[in-house]
Amino acid sequence: MIQKKICMVGCSGVGKTSLVHRYVESIFPARYHSTVGVKIDRKRATVRDQDITLLLWDLEGGDTTVELRPSYLRGAAAVFYVVDGTRPETLDLLFELRRQVTDAVGSVPAIVALNKCDRLTDWAIGPDDLFRLEKADLPAFQTSAKTGERVEDAFHWLAHETT
Repeated sequence: MIQKKICMVGCSGVGKTSLVHRYVESIFPARYHSTVGVKIDRKRATVRDQDITLLLWDLEGGDTTVELRPSYLRGAAAVFYVVDGTRPETLDLLFELRRQVTDAVGSVPAIVALNKCDRLTDWAIGPDDLFRLEKADLPAFQTSAKTGERVEDAFHWLAHETT
């Protein structure tokens, strides 16, 4: 079976681990646990009539800056960036993270999850932000690990891009 490594990248607390739990186990964890280093999960998927295993590398995030370990990124078939839609500074840091990823592995398929879309009253991502992502050729999905909204869609889209 073909395996594809997908790295989950973003600041601390944006919901990387929760998105993985929602996608792999169909649950939203009741308690927050900060990832230390890297946590790896697997999910089988069918893409273009081909069975593949997605290796989801949930990378540790930082609070205001993130220094990615190039060794964690090596071999990545794609990158799943996660931004907290209620914290616009996490979107600002995304572009620095993308530079680090590109330096480590070159250009690979990527997507941005604008997570926590269930928190409408706190939402802080606007049309100008979406335009910045579009201009940077970064497809974006508004997701909610809590409700499951668009989580499957985002992972499926990225898996499709890796095959």
